[in-house]
Amino acid sequence: MDPWAETDPGVLVLPSGRRVRGRGLRRPLPENAAAPVFGLYLLGRPPCPVPWSTRWVCWPDFRLPTSPGDLHEALRELWQRAETERVEVACAGGTGRTGTALACLAVLDGLPPARAVAFVRGHYRRHAVETRGQVRFVARFGG
Repeated sequence: MDPWAETDPGVLVLPSGRRVRGRGLRRPLPENAAAPVFGLYLLGRPPCPVPWSTRWVCWPDFRLPTSPGDLHEALRELWQRAETERVEVACAGGTGRTGTALACLAVLDGLPPARAVAFVRGHYRRHAVETRGQVRFVARFGG
C-alpha cells in the first residue's frame, strides 16, 4: 500500500517517518486524494459512515475526550497501523482535537511530551491544540 505523500494536504510526518493525515470533517476530502484505510474520528457523536474502517472516540468540541483510556488505545492502534497503512485522524474542524491527537501520536512515536505541541504546530497547523486543557492533556499523555 502506498503511504501518504509528504506533500499531501494535512499529512504529518512523525519523527519515525510514519505518516498520518489530519483533517476537518466539515470540509470534503482533498480533491484527487487517496482514501485512508483507517480513520480515527474525534467527535461528540458518532461520525457519518465512510467506506473504510473507522474508530470513534467521544470527544466534545473544545473539551477533552470523555474516556482518555479509549483515546490512548485508539491512538496506539492508529500509530501501529500508520507503519503500513494510510491512516487519518479527524474532528470537525481539524485543529483542536485533531491537533491534540497528533501531538499525542508524536509522544507515542518517541517525542518528549514537552515538545509535542510545538512539533505539531510547526509541521501540521500553526493553531493546532487549541485550549490550555488540551496542551495539559498532551503534557500528561506520556506519563
